[in-house]
Amino acid sequence: MTNASAPTSQWARLLKNQGTWVGSFTSLSTGGALLHDIPSEVALLPLNQGNTMRQVIRKCPPGQPPSETVLEYGSLGKGVLFCETGAFSQGSIQRSPVSEFGAELGLIHGSERLRIAQIFPQQPTLGSLTLIREHLEGTEPTPRPELSVDQLLGTWVGEAETVFPDLQPPQTMATRLELRPGETPGAIAQTLTFGNSPAIQSEGRSVGNALKFDQGSPPVTVLRLPDGASATFPTEIRSGQPFFLEVGWLITPTLRQRLIRTYNAQGTWVSLTLVVEQKT
Repeated sequence: MTNASAPTSQWARLLKNQGTWVGSFTSLSTGGALLHDIPSEVALLPLNQGNTMRQVIRKCPPGQPPSETVLEYGSLGKGVLFCETGAFSQGSIQRSPVSEFGAELGLIHGSERLRIAQIFPQQPTLGSLTLIREHLEGTEPTPRPELSVDQLLGTWVGEAETVFPDLQPPQTMATRLELRPGETPGAIAQTLTFGNSPAIQSEGRSVGNALKFDQGSPPVTVLRLPDGASATFPTEIRSGQPFFLEVGWLITPTLRQRLIRTYNAQGTWVSLTLVVEQKT
């Protein structure tokens, strides 16, 4: 049975994103190198007593005429879900090897948003990555350095909220993430605990802007990006194996948010989890 109030609460969470967001769309290589940056303005304007959303997306590519896209909607599509903070993800609800697959994951903190789109174009490896950094009109963004391994090292304790596409009741649980130097140069040892589940241990290695965790099923890449951001994705999606897409944001040296879009072994989207964690 669906929760009758769930769609209403989803719309209320969308409304936490209202306002005019000024920033840019930054195209990155799959190794994290900056390709080009397009200034942008995204206005989310509630109409009809808040029952309709008007969304205006303006992009101003350098040396080209600006483009504008206008959308109006009164309900949310099947591929989108919002968390309590207003964090959200929209994207494919089913992966197929013969069609483009991907998702956008967006985090929100105060007057700032950070969004990342990950696209797999009919292939099992990442094809393109777009980093979108925004702040509300009239506010100043907080400068943050590119994410470093040293910033991630330590013990992070937090809480996860998981929401589901079928709108079953959300689940919350405690989280603990420990990151420490591995036994060999450039290695990173990770221990992750969700609630009372057994700890998951893995070891990665630092390769350029990336941390590569090669032993998992499937192997996972974590890209360190500008402004404290990170993008996590399967190094290669493998049929018959569950996988996830994740965006991380180091908001302060001791506060981090992560948003995780999880797919099952059949390639079906099953949940969205927001983790808010503090370094102890």
